Amino acid sequence: MTPRSAAHAAALVALLAAGLVALWPAAAAAREIVDLAGRTVTVPDKVERLIIGEGRYIPALAILDRDEPIGRVVGMMGDYEQVDPATYARFRARFPAIADIPRFGRASPDSFSVERALALRPQVAIFGLDGHGPGASNARVIEVLEQAGIVLVFIDFRTDPLVNTPKSIEVLGAVLGREREAASFVAEWRAAYDVVRDRLARHRPPAPRVFIESRVGLMPCCETMVRGMMGDFVTAAGGTNLAAGVIPADAGTVSLEYLLVNPPDIYIGTAIGSASSPPDSPWIALGPDVAAQQAAESLARATRRVGIAELPAVKAGRAFAVWHHFYNSPFNVAALQAFAKWLHPELFADLDPEGLLHRLHQRFQPFPLEGTYWTSLQQPP
Repeated sequence: MTPRSAAHAAALVALLAAGLVALWPAAAAAREIVDLAGRTVTVPDKVERLIIGEGRYIPALAILDRDEPIGRVVGMMGDYEQVDPATYARFRARFPAIADIPRFGRASPDSFSVERALALRPQVAIFGLDGHGPGASNARVIEVLEQAGIVLVFIDFRTDPLVNTPKSIEVLGAVLGREREAASFVAEWRAAYDVVRDRLARHRPPAPRVFIESRVGLMPCCETMVRGMMGDFVTAAGGTNLAAGVIPADAGTVSLEYLLVNPPDIYIGTAIGSASSPPDSPWIALGPDVAAQQAAESLARATRRVGIAELPAVKAGRAFAVWHHFYNSPFNVAALQAFAKWLHPELFADLDPEGLLHRLHQRFQPFPLEGTYWTSLQQPP
C-alpha cells in the first residue's frame, strides 16, 4: 500500500467512525463490567447488535441462549467454517441464518477488516485475548472501534483456559443480560474442575511426563502446546509437560530425536481429522459424527509412524487422542477430566468425562452431542 492509499484508508475509517458515533442512539441505561483484559468497560443495558472476533464463540453464546444463539450477531470472523467445519455444519443445520451473517475477516488477525466491522454498526464487539481474530494487543483496532462508540469486551478460552473460562462466561452473561444462565454453566464447570483439583491435592500422586503432539498429521513431528491451550490440561491433571523445559514459548516444535532420547510416559495427540477424513488420512479423526472405531483406527495409524511407534508409551498402549478444538472451548473441563483418567487411571477410575460432556451439551447447547471426542490406543475391555 502506498503512503497516499494508506492515508486515504485511514481517513475513510475515521469518517466511518465519526459517522457511526453521530448515528448511534444513546443507550437508555448502561452497566460497567471488567473484561478478561482487565479493562473496565460500560456496556449498554440492552445489547442487540453484536460482532464476534471468532466464529467459534457461537457455542459460548449458545450456553446463554440455546434457542437463538446467533440472534444478536450481526458480524463475525470466518474462522469457524474453516477450522472446525464439522461443528459449524451442525450449527448451520440448526440455524441456517448463520451462513448469512456478514464476515469481516477469515481465520487470522491480519485478515480482519475494520471498515467492514464498522459498517455493521455493532453496539458491542466480543474479541479474544489472542487467537484467530483481533486480540487485546491490536491497539489500533481497539482505538478505531472505541472511537466509533463500539464497546470492546475481551474473553478467553485459550491463553489461560482453566482460569479464564468461567470468568469469560460470567462476562458474556453480564454483557447479554443472561447472568442466570451463565451462573448455571459456571457452577457445573467449577464442580467438574474441582473434582480433579481437590483429589490431586489430597493424594499428590507422582506426575507422569506427558507429550502433546498438536494437530497430528498437519506437519512433520512434532508440534506441541506448552502453556495455555491444552498445555495447561497436563499440569492441571497431575502431569509434567515434557516440552515445558525445552520450548520457551506457549507452543512450538520439538524434534523426534528429542522425544526418542527423552521419551514421555504418556503420549497424547490432538485430532484435526473428521468423519469425512479418508481411511488413509494422516490426521486423527475425532469430533461430530466420528464413530468410535474410526477414531481408534485413526489413532492406531498415526502412532505407527516412524519414530512415534518406537516410543515406550506407544508400545505400552499409553497413547491417547483428543479433539483439537478443546484448546479453545468452554467445554474444556470435560477434556481435563479425560486427561486426569489417562494420567492417573486408578485415582480417577470413577470419573465419566464422556457423560459429563454429554450432560453439558444436553443442558447448554441447542443440539445433543454426537460423535467421539477422545480415544485411546488400548481400548478398555
